[in-house]
Amino acid sequence: MTDPETTAEVRERYGVGAFGERVGVGDRPALVVVDLINAFTDPDTNLGSELGGMLDRVAVLLDAFRAHDLPRYFTTIAFEDSYGDAGRFVEKVPALRELRLGTEAVEVDDRVEPIGDERVILKKYASAFFGTDLSTELTTDGVDTLVVTGVTTSGCVRATAVDSLQHGYRTIVPADAVGDRADEPHRANLFDIDAKYGDVVASADVIDHLEDGEGS
Repeated sequence: MTDPETTAEVRERYGVGAFGERVGVGDRPALVVVDLINAFTDPDTNLGSELGGMLDRVAVLLDAFRAHDLPRYFTTIAFEDSYGDAGRFVEKVPALRELRLGTEAVEVDDRVEPIGDERVILKKYASAFFGTDLSTELTTDGVDTLVVTGVTTSGCVRATAVDSLQHGYRTIVPADAVGDRADEPHRANLFDIDAKYGDVVASADVIDHLEDGEGS
């Protein structure tokens, strides 16, 4: 989607009033940090990529949610040595074999590590909801809005955003706090999320909302 004419045509198809309405932030947002584990943040691994300043922006969002005492959740993805819990996923993506339970590869990157009682939710597939107790946690914490950060935009972030909508949550994706292995899938999926599943915004907009005293 780099050609201006193509972009204009696509945007015309997703016209105002048909797609991309704003859902906004509700009364109690929560932050989910999707799979910012060493295997994904280290560009020298088969699964990793160079994420630039994205981790810094996630860290700033974490600080803001902590300051307002709003819920924070982390996810990791890891498998038994047998990979019996990996299903067909590991056949489709053999690089997932790097994600073994109990290894440093599946620990959250130190730059955005959990503190206190912040939970790291173990998942086996793309969505933070699938096969986990995230939905129960969100209900218990009275959450109505999920701010989705992490990696990858075209994979686990997108799947989590879609499931967030499907579970009835207002869904916010800060474009500068998610990342991917290539720019084209990153941008294409942000466009699609913004059109159909949630609001794609800047991380500064989320922080400004919290600082204005809303959603706390």
